[in-house]
Amino acid sequence: MSRSRGPKILNGRELAEFIKERQASVVRGLKRKPQLLIIRDSDNPVIVKYVELKKRYGEDIGISVIDYLAENSDDIKKRILAANEDDEIDGIILQLPILEKEQTDELVDLIAPEKDVDGLGAQAGFDSATATAILWLLSGYDIGLDNRRVALVGRGKLVGAPLFEIFSKSGVDVEMFHRGSDLSRLKDFDVIISATGVPGLITDEMVSAGAVVVDAGTASENGVLKGDVSDAVRARDDLLAITPLTGGVGPLTITCLFEHVLNAALA
Repeated sequence: MSRSRGPKILNGRELAEFIKERQASVVRGLKRKPQLLIIRDSDNPVIVKYVELKKRYGEDIGISVIDYLAENSDDIKKRILAANEDDEIDGIILQLPILEKEQTDELVDLIAPEKDVDGLGAQAGFDSATATAILWLLSGYDIGLDNRRVALVGRGKLVGAPLFEIFSKSGVDVEMFHRGSDLSRLKDFDVIISATGVPGLITDEMVSAGAVVVDAGTASENGVLKGDVSDAVRARDDLLAITPLTGGVGPLTITCLFEHVLNAALA
C-alpha cells in the first residue's frame, strides 16, 4: 500500500485518551479525592482557555481543580505558602505568564517541590509537564532523535529551557534559538520545536523538506488562538510530521500534569 500524501499528524489528543482512561481508574480506587490548585492573576483568553481545559480534565477523571484568581504577586505568594501546608492539596500550579513576569522565578520556587506538578521550580520533584508531553508525543509516533539535529526555538521555563537540559544530558544534537536569532538557520535542522508565543514566527523558508515540526507556542491574535508556525508551513505536504494547530502538545501536557498530581497524591 502506498503512503498517503502529506506529513504525519502528531495528534496529542489521541494519545492522551489512552492515558486518561487509566488515570480515571486509578482515581476511582483512591480513598480521598486528589486536589489541584491553579493560581493565576489574569483573565487573558489563552490563560483562561488552558485553565478551563484543566478543570474539565480534572472533572472527567475525578480530581478536584481549584481556580484561584490572585490580586497581585503578594497574594500569589500567600496562596502558595498556605497551599504548601494544606494536606488536602496535592498539586500547585502557577499559571504562566503572570503579569509581573520578573517575579516568576521567585514565586515558582516557593512551591513545595513535592507539589510542583508543573515542574518549574528549581527544586521541583517533577519534570516540566510541557517538556515531558513533547517527549511523549515524539515517542508515541515513533520519532526518534538519534542522528537528527534538533532546534529549540524559545528559552522559556515551560519548554525550551527544560527540553534543552533533557536533550543535552541524553546526547541529542540540540541547539537553542530565540526570537532574535538568525532563524533562517532552522532549515539545517531535522526537528524544530518552537514555543515562543509569537504567531507565525516559523515561516515556510525556515523549514526544510522532511522536517519534524512541533508547535508548542500559543498566543491570541484578535481573539483567535495562533501558533508559532505559519499557515504556509502547515499547508506543505513534504514534511515528515507536524503537530496540528490544536490538539497537539496541549492535550498531552494536561495529561502529564494530572499524572504528576496522581503521583503526588499516591506518594
